[in-house]
Amino acid sequence: MSDIIVSRHECVYIKLSACEKSADEARMADSESLHLSIGVLGVSGGSLLLLVNNYASSPEKALITDTALGVLLLLFAALLAYSGLVYILAGENIINGRNELRDAMVPGLAAFTLALLVICIVAVVCHEVVLSFIALAICLACAHQIAGLADLAFGQSATAVCYLMVCFVGAYFGSGRLLSYITQRKIELPGTFKKDSVKALKNQDSNDAAIVGIIMNLLSASVLACPLLGVVPKLFSGHVPWLWTAGVFQLGVCVKSFRSMDTLVATFYGFTSILRFAEGYTALVVHLTNQVPYSPVPFPVVFSVLFFILALFSLQGGFVNTIYQLFFVAYCIAIAAEPQSFFQRGTQGVQAAIFVVSGFVLFITLYNMVSSNKIPTGAGLLKNLLSRSNTFVLQTHDKDLHAPYLGYSKYADAEVLGHGCSVLAAFSITASLSSGNPLAILILPWAVISGGVLHLICGFVAFARGKTLESTTFILYGIMWTVWGLTRFGGLYGDVRGLHLAVGIISFMLFNVLVTVGALFLNKAWFIYTFTFQLILISFLLDAVGALPYGYDIGVTIIVGLVSFYIFLASIFNCTFKSPQLPFGDPFIKLSGFGSGKDSCPHLTARRSTSVHQIAEIMKNGGICGMPTDTVYVLVAACNRPQAVEKAYSVKKQAKERPMSLWISSIKQLEPVRQQISPVLWDFMEAAWPSSISLVIARAPWMEFFGLGDSSKYIGTPQSIAIRNPDCTVATHLINAVGPIAVTSANPTGEADTTHHNQVYAKLGNKVDGVLCDGPSPENIASTVVDCTKIESGQIGFFRVGLIPKSKVLQIFEEIQKKHVHGELNAGFDTDIADLHRDLTVSQTDLSEIKTDSGIGCVTPADSQSSLDLSQHDHQEEQEEESL
Repeated sequence: MSDIIVSRHECVYIKLSACEKSADEARMADSESLHLSIGVLGVSGGSLLLLVNNYASSPEKALITDTALGVLLLLFAALLAYSGLVYILAGENIINGRNELRDAMVPGLAAFTLALLVICIVAVVCHEVVLSFIALAICLACAHQIAGLADLAFGQSATAVCYLMVCFVGAYFGSGRLLSYITQRKIELPGTFKKDSVKALKNQDSNDAAIVGIIMNLLSASVLACPLLGVVPKLFSGHVPWLWTAGVFQLGVCVKSFRSMDTLVATFYGFTSILRFAEGYTALVVHLTNQVPYSPVPFPVVFSVLFFILALFSLQGGFVNTIYQLFFVAYCIAIAAEPQSFFQRGTQGVQAAIFVVSGFVLFITLYNMVSSNKIPTGAGLLKNLLSRSNTFVLQTHDKDLHAPYLGYSKYADAEVLGHGCSVLAAFSITASLSSGNPLAILILPWAVISGGVLHLICGFVAFARGKTLESTTFILYGIMWTVWGLTRFGGLYGDVRGLHLAVGIISFMLFNVLVTVGALFLNKAWFIYTFTFQLILISFLLDAVGALPYGYDIGVTIIVGLVSFYIFLASIFNCTFKSPQLPFGDPFIKLSGFGSGKDSCPHLTARRSTSVHQIAEIMKNGGICGMPTDTVYVLVAACNRPQAVEKAYSVKKQAKERPMSLWISSIKQLEPVRQQISPVLWDFMEAAWPSSISLVIARAPWMEFFGLGDSSKYIGTPQSIAIRNPDCTVATHLINAVGPIAVTSANPTGEADTTHHNQVYAKLGNKVDGVLCDGPSPENIASTVVDCTKIESGQIGFFRVGLIPKSKVLQIFEEIQKKHVHGELNAGFDTDIADLHRDLTVSQTDLSEIKTDSGIGCVTPADSQSSLDLSQHDHQEEQEEESL
């Protein structure tokens, strides 16, 4: 009979998984519908504005002034923001005449024409008729706008017609999707919602933000390649909005990629954003100073090395990514080879190649993202080659690898990008400044963007992951690079030197001393990195007071650059390969807490049966371990190891009124003592478990059967004991291997519940002997605690109504009573268990019932002594199982 019940539970689990999957898909559909409708309506609104302007304007006079048109475009749609910035420059006479406006607009419009054409083709292949029509209409509008810039009498009417089509289709499609979201998909206009779109979206595993990054590379490549092809005469200030806005978008792609646990893509677009700002900065300096900035050799060469290493490690994502990134290696080499960098034909020729390759990569990436038929990219080739190697083992679970240290966050580790930017910023200041204009040497964007802006982004990502020291370091260094880059390499302080200027540097040095001391507790690599960075601050201090020895700053920046390069290489190597690992070194000083706990005990993923067996062996040998459950993380010890039970109790430092509870894997573990358990209670246990129901029962001699010995005083009270069979696969397998376990919450008494395996390290340190890691806790509703001390007399009570509604528990108990009235003693409980688990989601009625009961809902009140005992167990259960 118990086997039948287990099989029924498996069926229930499958049904529940299907229900949860359907609910997730419905939520995804609602979210996707809302976002898409807002985006399409924004494009429709911008198209309407351009329609009116193009239709009503004459060759002699525009209907809407350029400044107003640019502001309105910025407000209407992000896609049209680039054009808006250029129109603002034209309206404010920074761009003079229609010819300069044409030269400024054509490169960006050409890039969008190609990108929209690729999107249209992919949409047609994937049968997205409405979106393909919108993309084609905007593509034609951009093409006609290019023609209109060449001949005002030719393109305006055609452009207006294209935007009219976009306006009508976009308004219909966007309004239909928005209406579907508002009515919760009860009203759907024909053709506005594709039924299998949710499924296609659900199946995609790639980073969707990468598409935007590729389009931005296409945009910048078009801007720099157009002068080479003779489309525009030269790179000038009118192209700065395209380049800098592309850089801003690529910074956003960088952050979004960290959010998607894609470290390599985030690093790549962080690097390319530096190029975008450097390109725009060069064009702006020419406009302001009439001088083309000189590009020193060292740091473009270093940048090419960083791109090359990144391309090699991107091979695990396929040959397409690696080949694409090798073009940027060639681009950086071209920048180093030609002193006028972005104004030289060699650099522009590489950008022309990048323009063509970006178009192909955009098509392949977009097609593989939305289509079930994939274009081969060689994504699994490296994995297959290394599958037979015992030397190099690839990382398999990026989300486990980038798990946060405190709490839960959906960001990957940003140390690869942070230390890569440290390398670039350090080598960028090796170029000495002449006595002339400091803007004439291309240092400022490399120091401020790579050393400042991207360091700040890495610091915020590290903070979101709970890495406090790393976050502090990146943010401090980011502020330092920004301030010092603007003052020294931006010429803000000119020739002024003195102690008053050195005060700020001294404050940075004092903060860095604290960071260096903190690095003593992290690892040797970070300590060396922060210590050598103090040498750079000393060089800045000596420069501020006018006492900088010749060659000192170059020497120390090279040292910092080499140290940062090793950490960059080790970080990207270790996040790619599980073994071997490049060492960071142990901390110089170890304290009890997270660091020591992680190093002294196994931290194993709960998704592998070998990990569960390893933790089971630790518990059989008297160890105590952290374990995930169907609610929060708990601290467990084997009942047949009394010393382990006592150790777990002492680790908690809990008061006597908070005893431990007893957990079993199934009711079969109670078979040897079945004669000591009343038939009604036995049937109730058999029917209610496994689930999130804790039963408080009267204490009896059968507890000695589990070998608790003197440690039994730590489990339950002298009158009662809480017992539970959790509905958790990992916990069930572990208890099957060890036997019944004693359980308490995995946090010191008085602190919040532990809802992530990394919090076990943070709160208990080296006091545990092992931890099963399974990420964040699955539930935020506590278990239901049932009073069974008076069950023989037909009475049960409730001390907390949690995940399982009271009505379901009462229904089970009433069915058992009916069975026993008809003399069916211990014949097995034949209630459909699926009904119990299908309604695990608490209804609105049950929720209101929980609120009104305030945790107490006794059917028949027990005596005062029993209530006191059960309240103690109730308090213990809240500490153990209630999640955030």
